[in-house]
Amino acid sequence: MKDAQGRQVTGRVRWRRFAVLAVPGFAATAALAVALAQGAIAASFAVSGQQFKVSAESLVGEGFAQYGGVDGNANGDLLPVAITAIKKAELRKLCQSVVIGVPVLGDISLNLTAGGGKDPVRAKDLFVDATQLGGNAEFTNIEIGRDASTLDKGPDSAQGMQGIFAQQADHVKITDLQQTAWATNAATFNLAGLNMHVNKGKRECF
Repeated sequence: MKDAQGRQVTGRVRWRRFAVLAVPGFAATAALAVALAQGAIAASFAVSGQQFKVSAESLVGEGFAQYGGVDGNANGDLLPVAITAIKKAELRKLCQSVVIGVPVLGDISLNLTAGGGKDPVRAKDLFVDATQLGGNAEFTNIEIGRDASTLDKGPDSAQGMQGIFAQQADHVKITDLQQTAWATNAATFNLAGLNMHVNKGKRECF
């Protein structure tokens, strides 16, 4: 390539074009950094490409909080979620399932069950990053519309960004629980009567 005077030029960068291409990437990185700083990023790890389903006959919890947040995957995509956080939770007849598409084999299902006997599943500082939640819920001393940055009934780290809608309660009971989620975190997670199966085809909790 030659310049206007006919001299050979090598290694020239077209800065205007570079800026146009680079700005979206820089903006996404900056947005992610701001979100991290403000506590909007939910899971402390990159989530997978598959959501999973969770069902339970009942969930009883102490110290409930719920607010909006964002998960991130390995590609850098930001995924909006509703974060449910509970200090102490007990679940009866827990089921967890995820379906994975495998080349040649097709769909493979991973199914996990626990808490079907006399002992329930127990969790402390439980966080679920969900996109869907269903069931019959009962709350004690609920506060709806509280600023997510001021939550104080759930786990110590269960706060969201300032100005974001949130709710919290002293106690929660949900029967016929069904939810779809990107991630689950817990300080401790005790699975009584754990049973795991890998099956060909789609076998989901609901």
